[in-house]
Amino acid sequence: MRILLTNDDGIDAEGLASLERIALALSDDVWICAPAVEQSGKGRGLTLTEPMRVNACGDKRFSVTGTPTDCVILAVNDLMPDKPDLVLSGVNRGHNIAEDVSYSGTVAGALQGMTMGIRSIALSQSLERFHDEVVARYETAEAFAPGIIQRLIEARWPDGVIMNLNFPNLPPELVKQVEVTRQGFRDTAEMHATRRTDLRGRDYFWMGFRQGEQSPADGTDLRAIAEGRISVTPLHIDLTHHETVHDLKSVLGGVPPKVKS
Repeated sequence: MRILLTNDDGIDAEGLASLERIALALSDDVWICAPAVEQSGKGRGLTLTEPMRVNACGDKRFSVTGTPTDCVILAVNDLMPDKPDLVLSGVNRGHNIAEDVSYSGTVAGALQGMTMGIRSIALSQSLERFHDEVVARYETAEAFAPGIIQRLIEARWPDGVIMNLNFPNLPPELVKQVEVTRQGFRDTAEMHATRRTDLRGRDYFWMGFRQGEQSPADGTDLRAIAEGRISVTPLHIDLTHHETVHDLKSVLGGVPPKVKS
């Protein structure tokens, strides 16, 4: 089995080294193509207005001056001799659950693999808080990811779907369960901007995370991670709200309406 690894934390990230160990437990044919620098929060961004550079960093290992989406496209189309059987994206430093999945570069890397017809999985390791000095428990992801991935590959899943794996902020010996979940939604927005002033008296803004009390619903990725369980969420890229499509068909359709005078 040929496996392609990518991430959004960059080629030198500790989480990518963790992902490589996970992949090597499953196969000896592991390729890496990751951003040269951190690309967190870039979502499914593509580099369209400037050239990209690819640097070989070792055998089957490349860095790209672009996004996770760029990395998967270049790896599959230009850098690898054959299409991989599996794309793994991560292990992200911090969970990617609830609304996170819409702007996560980690999830985006997996989504790009999926759009190219490759089974794809995103992996993230939850943190106590998102500060540089906080050490992620990558040993937890490494303890459980190989077995979960192997079971998922054996079970298979529909085309057009990725698996989003999130591991709780606990040591491996305290993790007792894995749960198949749905995407949750937070009670309050986690992202916020802080206004600051530079040395020339000009205002600027710095985006960051704001943690607040949440009451997540049963069966969601939020609840599983909050209660110390591994979360496995099937995700797809179809953003259509199908109930509204049905309702609107009685209002719109046929000849375009004109404004009533």
